[in-house]
This record gives sequence, structure tokens and C-alpha cells, in this order.
Amino acid sequence: MISFVGGVFTEIPVVSAVFLGLWVFTMIMVPILRWWRGAGAERIGISLGVVFQSVAVVAVIVPLYGFPMNAIVIVGIPVAGWLVEFIGSRTGYPFGRYEYTPVLQPQIARVPVVIPAAWLMMLPAAWAVADALAPGESRIVFALIAAAAFVAWDLFLDPQMVRWNFWKWDHTGPYYDIPFTNFAGWFIVGFLLTLILAPAAAASRALVFVYAVTWILESIGQIVFWKLRLSGVVGFIAMGALVLAAVL
Repeated sequence: MISFVGGVFTEIPVVSAVFLGLWVFTMIMVPILRWWRGAGAERIGISLGVVFQSVAVVAVIVPLYGFPMNAIVIVGIPVAGWLVEFIGSRTGYPFGRYEYTPVLQPQIARVPVVIPAAWLMMLPAAWAVADALAPGESRIVFALIAAAAFVAWDLFLDPQMVRWNFWKWDHTGPYYDIPFTNFAGWFIVGFLLTLILAPAAAASRALVFVYAVTWILESIGQIVFWKLRLSGVVGFIAMGALVLAAVL
């Protein structure tokens, strides 16, 4: 644990540390904004938080991946994320039938631009977790673990976004009215994008740290502030198991 923390401080660039600090501060401010400005104010904090965290992740991977992999990842993930969301919200594949509401703005073809940025902020972190858990394993094993780490985050994300009316499902399911096809779709897409876009070496204690801080903030936010105790506990266990395994 001590060596992991020490490694984070030696690996993380100054720019990334600044934006991670802005991200954490913004996430702390979200419940305050909602209390101060009323329902709807949280989308400002969420959008800013995604931007800050995405910039922090990019600052980590730029010296880590090198060219041309940086261009492939930084451009490829948001473009692929937008395309998957565009297709998914119109056809129901691979997540199930859903649609975005007008709440999150701006949008491109009815897909909020912050959504592809959210993919960029978490998929490289999932790769780092997979590399920490299975160094030297086959590409398939690596992609399976990365996809599982990606889905573990969505166990937090989807209930919160549905509660705030950022998107809605046509066919509801047993988990906060979210169908299980959604999580299967996340796993499939995370697996395929990892196979296609992930670099050969994705090890980064700084990105594992990003994943761990996301876990802590989501757990506190959902259990303490947003009254989403089931998803708070489920996400705490799912992401927490991966965090502890990766760190220890």
C-alpha cells in the first residue's frame, strides 16, 4: 500500500494533479450546489467534473502511451463512445432501449457531449486496473478484466443519472428500473474497445488512483447525499474489490 501511494506521487504529472484536485473539489461541491440552487444545479458540477477528470487522465496517458497511441486513445475513445451511444439510443443495441433527455447540454445528434468524455475519463483507468491485476496475461484476459472494471463503475453511474433524469429507459429492469441488458452491453463494448484501442502496456498507478478516488467519491455521494443506498453498496463492493486487489 505504501509503495503504491508513493508510486502515484512519482508518476502523476503536475497538470494531472491540478485537474484531479479541481475534479475532487467539484464533486464535493455538487451536493452543495444542489442544496443552494435547487434540483438541476447538479448537472453543472457533473459536467465540470467529467471535463476536469478527463483532462487529468489525458495528462497521465500522454507521457505514458507515446505517439501514435495517444492519438488513437484520446480521439478513438470519445468518437467510439459517441457512436455507440448514438446507435444505442436509436436502436436499443447493445444496451437496451433508452433515450437521452434534454437535461444535459450541449448535445450532438441528441447525445450529450459530456458522455463520450466520461468514457475517456474511465476506460484508461479500467485498463490500468486490469494491467495491475493480470500483468503479462493474454490480451483476452486483460480485456475481460478491463470490461469488468468498466461495468463496476456503471453500477454507480446509471442509477444516479436515471434518478436525475439525464436519460430514461423504455423497458425498465429490477435495478433502479435499469435493464440488465445495459450492463451486458457495457461489458461487451468495454471488452471490444479494450481489444481495439488499449495499448500493449497500460500499467499506471496514477490511473489506478483515479479509479480508486472515483470509487470513494461515488460511494460517499450515493450513500450519504443521494440516498441511492443499494447502488452505493453494490458499487462500493464491486469497484472496491477491484481497487483493493489492484493496490494490494
